[in-house]
Amino acid sequence: MKVLIDGDILVYRTCFVKADGSQELSLKQALYRFDNMLDNMLLFDLPDIFEWQIYLTGSNNFRVKKAVTAPYKGNRKSEKPAFYSEVREHIIKEHGGLLINDMEADDMLAIDHYILTDKLNNLEGAIIATIDKDLDQVEGWHYNFVTKDRYFLTEEEARLNFYMQFLVGDRVDNIIGKRGIGKVKADKLLNGLKEEEQWKIIVEELGIERAVENGHLLYMLRTVDDDFSSFLKQKGLQYD
Repeated sequence: MKVLIDGDILVYRTCFVKADGSQELSLKQALYRFDNMLDNMLLFDLPDIFEWQIYLTGSNNFRVKKAVTAPYKGNRKSEKPAFYSEVREHIIKEHGGLLINDMEADDMLAIDHYILTDKLNNLEGAIIATIDKDLDQVEGWHYNFVTKDRYFLTEEEARLNFYMQFLVGDRVDNIIGKRGIGKVKADKLLNGLKEEEQWKIIVEELGIERAVENGHLLYMLRTVDDDFSSFLKQKGLQYD
């Protein structure tokens, strides 16, 4: 089994300081903080796993052009925390981190997961390490490096997580869902249904254009030439 690590979140957690200025962080402390978090994860939390890879998002994320209803991640501050670039460089040079362009680190993480699990036929091949709920659309083993939870998602659970996001939206990434539908209502609408029934409800609630737009923003790629339109065609679901 190989650990696939969401490096983007680790960088932000490494560089975080309180906004009130009560904390100071030097570059040496930032690098030590990152190395300590990584060691705790690999040596203490996942001691039975000896292979790992860290992923970082680069430039030219395709989702920016796909977003029509609202700018993708347009609600985020453009200013990066102190030592953001230095920590990323440290991860690449000292820990073999991969810088992923034209998509997000999460996409390449999901792609490698698909490869390592033999197209989901051997789910013991990899475990995803993140706190990002977006990756809970991927079936198999997951590890939350904040709560220390190690959990398994079935195909049905992962699919439900994915489709619920269409209706609930994602405030962090500025993806707009359906007004008045939260997690509880989305779960009631979609849980226990077949995939084509779940998609039909999403289209009824959002309209086909909004549903497809949200799909492009939410869907984690499984191959480098994958996209949400291909996913819909493969599943035999309405796409226009």
